[in-house]
Amino acid sequence: MFKKPIEEAGERPMPAREPAASEPSTVRTRNVSVIGPTLVFRGELSADEDLVIQGTIEGTIAHHKKNLTVGKEGRVKADIHAASVTIEGHVEGDIHGDDFVELAKSAVVTGNVFCPRIRMADGARFNGSIDMGRQAAQSHTTAGQGASSHARLAVAEDPARAHKLGA
Repeated sequence: MFKKPIEEAGERPMPAREPAASEPSTVRTRNVSVIGPTLVFRGELSADEDLVIQGTIEGTIAHHKKNLTVGKEGRVKADIHAASVTIEGHVEGDIHGDDFVELAKSAVVTGNVFCPRIRMADGARFNGSIDMGRQAAQSHTTAGQGASSHARLAVAEDPARAHKLGA
């Protein structure tokens, strides 16, 4: 009723579009695996690529030399071993980061953290202990990061200075 014929409107029909398969696909620059929010995994998880967990994991995660992220929807009840670990969701278990561990504002962690460097956002909830001791510093220094982190740890381990800091 209100439709004008195409010829009257001065428009021409759109040419048929080629199938999407002929378009160039976007290529990932990094290999990243994602465990989706509906996936539940129990057991030992290991991978040779970066990993993002949005689902539920129970067991152990051995992810050496790669990056691991527990997303906001992620629920992990496991000990984690990875090169770098970023927590945005819930983790119950010990976290071992070869390079660093980061707790985002939305993180809820119950367990101990072992790493040479840690970053904790305001609002992150953490119940456990943090060990940045000599063993973590030595593995960090041998990875080519230099002696500066070792020096910072040595100052923190000096009993006279620790007393002044309230330890």
